[in-house]
This record gives sequence, structure tokens and C-alpha cells, in this order.
Amino acid sequence: MGLIKSAVADGVLTLMWVFCSSTFGILTSLVAAATGVQGLKYPSLFITTALVFLFVLVFNVIGDAMGGASFNPTGTASFYAAGLTHDSLISLSVRFPAQAAGAVFGVLAVKEFLPAKYQHMVRGPYLKVELHTGAIAEGVLTFVISFTVLFIILRGPRNKFLKIWLLAMSTVALVVAGSTFTGPAMNPANAFGWAYLNNKHNTWEQLYVYWICPFAGAILAGWVFRAIFPPPPVKEKKA
Repeated sequence: MGLIKSAVADGVLTLMWVFCSSTFGILTSLVAAATGVQGLKYPSLFITTALVFLFVLVFNVIGDAMGGASFNPTGTASFYAAGLTHDSLISLSVRFPAQAAGAVFGVLAVKEFLPAKYQHMVRGPYLKVELHTGAIAEGVLTFVISFTVLFIILRGPRNKFLKIWLLAMSTVALVVAGSTFTGPAMNPANAFGWAYLNNKHNTWEQLYVYWICPFAGAILAGWVFRAIFPPPPVKEKKA
């Protein structure tokens, strides 16, 4: 029963994240227009980073309240590979589909409830380069973000707000870096949701670029982190 609750929590949180994160571009544009910096690159990036910071802060609280729910399968995989969770391959095999299903409902909610005048501003990740180039890019970007998240959370500053600000900066920087390659996604569930909307969820491109390579990058990041920062040895209790 605990596993089912965990999967449901993942699905609900992913639905919420996909819906909210889809509005980042819209909110950035609205705030930039209101502050008179529309069209300026760096002020807009700062606004986006601030928005990511606020939403990640809120979603961390919600995720903790839901028993450690996650909205990104590669994040779950990297922490598992680093030996930092109590998940098993069985629990992961249940959580990942739940996250993908949540993403689908999140995208459908975007299309259903977002005002028509903003619909043209919302689009999920899609391949912009040759297949193998995109796959490598998505794998490398996911490796970098996964390792960065592990480092900031476990080895970064103690201040929670500073941690989340660093996470937001890293995320936005990598999104910008990958924008000409794959979107990027760095989140297979999010990519799957948008691919489902466009009836491309069962293609080799979707599996290869947005699932296989990101998972390979995330798992490798977890292994590398564990090799560089091994967990402390467990002390045996003396009889």
C-alpha cells in the first residue's frame, strides 16, 4: 500500500509541476513587460530564475508533505544510483510510469485551462538536431544537472534558500545551453507528456532521446557522485 501511495503522490506532483512549469515563459513575459525590461536577455533570465526558485521552493514543501514525492524520474534514478534512497527496482518500476501518467494529465490540463491567447507560447521539448546529437546532448545535460543537484543538496551550503537558488540558476543555465538541441527536457516524464499530446510518445526518437540517454546520464551521475563522495562506513555495534 505504501508503494501505491508513493506512486500516486509522484503522479499528482508531476501533474502539478508540468502544468506550472509550462507557464514559466508566459509569467516571465508578463513580469518583464510590467517592469519595462521586455526584450532584454539578462533581466528576463533573472526573472525566469526567480520564478523557478519560487516554484521549486513551494514544490519542495509539497513533495515533503506528500512523503518525498518527486516529479522527475531522472532525479529519482540519480539518488537511487548514489545509494541515497530506500527505493528498489520494483518501486522505481511503479513510480516512473506514475510520473509519466501525471505528466500526460498535466499537459492535457495546460491545453484545457490555459487561456487561448497564451497557448502559442506553450510547447514542450522537441528534437531540433540530428537524432544522435540530440540523444548525446540530452544525456550530457541530464548528467550535469543530476550531479549538480546531488552536490548542491548534499555538499552545498546549509542555507535552504541558497541551495534552491543555486538549483534554479543551474536549471536555467542548462535549459539555455540545451535550447538549440532538444528543448531540453532533462525530465523524461515531462517530455513524454508533450509527446503524448502530439502522438509521438511511442516513437524511437522519444525513447532514445528523452528516456534512454537521460536515464544513462542520471545513473552515471549518481555513480560518479558516490565514487567521489562515498557514504560513511556503517559502524558495527559491539556486543
